[in-house]
Amino acid sequence: MPYISIESGKLTAEQKKELIARLTVTAAEIMHIPEQFFTVTIKELPDENFGIGGKSIDEIKRNYKP
Repeated sequence: MPYISIESGKLTAEQKKELIARLTVTAAEIMHIPEQFFTVTIKELPDENFGIGGKSIDEIKRNYKP
């Protein structure tokens, strides 16, 4: 049984629904496995609990200037 796990910040219920549906459809098409065999989980981590390059994601987002 294929398993897809996503770690993210806070997503809305609608975003989660769309993400699960689209990941499942795409993976099933690529792998030629029926959609009903896929399991998708979303692990939400608060931005202050996850870091990259010595800074929390929360800090990186606050200081981000595109």
